[in-house]
Amino acid sequence: MNARVFGNDDGETVVLAHGYGGTRFIWEDVVPALAARFRVVVFDWSFSGAAKDGGERYCCSYHGLADELVALMDDLGVRRAAFVGHSMAGMIGCIASVARPDLFSHLVLVGASPRYINEDGYEGGFEPADVDAMLAAAGEDFAAWAPRFAEAVVGPGHPSAAARFAKQLGAMRPDAALRVLRAVLTSDHRAVLPGVAARCTIVHCARDAVAPLAVARYMQRAMAGSGGGAGADTVVIESSGHFPQLTAPKEFVRVLEAILLDH
Repeated sequence: MNARVFGNDDGETVVLAHGYGGTRFIWEDVVPALAARFRVVVFDWSFSGAAKDGGERYCCSYHGLADELVALMDDLGVRRAAFVGHSMAGMIGCIASVARPDLFSHLVLVGASPRYINEDGYEGGFEPADVDAMLAAAGEDFAAWAPRFAEAVVGPGHPSAAARFAKQLGAMRPDAALRVLRAVLTSDHRAVLPGVAARCTIVHCARDAVAPLAVARYMQRAMAGSGGGAGADTVVIESSGHFPQLTAPKEFVRVLEAILLDH
């Protein structure tokens, strides 16, 4: 999984997990600052365009990816780590923490969502027709769709950040990209949230085109101590877009350090 370890061997271990379309390089603007205080682990999911086998043997199920995460942490001898999961990786971390609570001291869920499709009483951000149209466009011409998607989710006013994400997304195998995208957009992992026992902080941009702030509020309510969970705090970054590690890296590091050093 191309794991790389940086930083202070005496510090707390922080595992950074990228989301859909990304690679471990999505964190490169924040790793140097974090590595001054923490032992930082980055890696590539099996579906990533940077995977060693080119994404040939990829997993697109959240539970399968949670197994990948557990295996990686076991291989590295990591215990009681802080896990920072961006986007889909946030819910993967939640699933893994329920299966192996010994591995996780703190979950930081960045722009995460358990469900992207709107329902009565739940705002996920997308109507079913929106999801169908997105999947159709990605399936018809992935190379043309990827930069448009990147620009939309990174947010306006950040062309260089959008281009960086588009390059990582475009490196995915088109068949893997479509299958994983479908798995993400049609997933429903709301039932996982009440069983998360690890300390949890939800970090959300104020204006996120992928997961509206209502999703963060829903997650906080769902994790409010039922099922043995410790509940969750929410921190809102006054930024737009779905990638604060790209568009507001200094603010993202400041927020993350405040969260992780608040014991």
